Amino acid sequence: MTDAIGLLEITGLTAAMVAIDAMTKAAPVRVIQVELNDLYGVCIKLRGPTAAISTAIETGRRTAGPMGGRPVADEIHRLEDRAFAVVVSPSEFNPLIQQEVVFQADIETEAAPPTEESKLTMNQESTFALGFIETQGFTAVFEAIDTACKAANVEVVGKEKLGGGYVTVIIKGELSAVTAAVDAGRAKVDDLGKLIAAHVIARPSQAVLSLLPKV
Repeated sequence: MTDAIGLLEITGLTAAMVAIDAMTKAAPVRVIQVELNDLYGVCIKLRGPTAAISTAIETGRRTAGPMGGRPVADEIHRLEDRAFAVVVSPSEFNPLIQQEVVFQADIETEAAPPTEESKLTMNQESTFALGFIETQGFTAVFEAIDTACKAANVEVVGKEKLGGGYVTVIIKGELSAVTAAVDAGRAKVDDLGKLIAAHVIARPSQAVLSLLPKV
């Protein structure tokens, strides 16, 4: 394998998704897959040229750190073929949290410079955003999502569990609506549970969109 492999392990799904968005916008890298461990951790696996991987991993570290993501990063150059089967995992269902814990991405999709048509589409979608509210405790996140939906015209995309009581809900819509909804939802968490993260991604990358969980 001539490409390098980048590994970035982050605590919390929200910080991981924000890091993926930043990394794939910063450098021409591909997300191979995202794998959850059973202690709130999310391991992002990237593939690409060595320089691009270095840029992406450093961007991811700088992004996730201030969000409390406690990033652990590594770069593997010329991954040994015999090790590939361990580093890149098959699909796996965790019966404890009743969901898949390995999210596969399209590793054949290369990042490419935007065409004039894609630039037009990006401009048309420049107000589209994703919102994340992550808590430790179901009661808190249920109250938060209800409040968020009442506060603004947003659509619920999905819910994800990481174990240990960590649960994330994701919404989408116009940037202003998503921002208002996340702000309203996070304000409801304090008395009911622990807020892990609340964040808005404006114009999310295709890598992030392809990895979103479903309700």
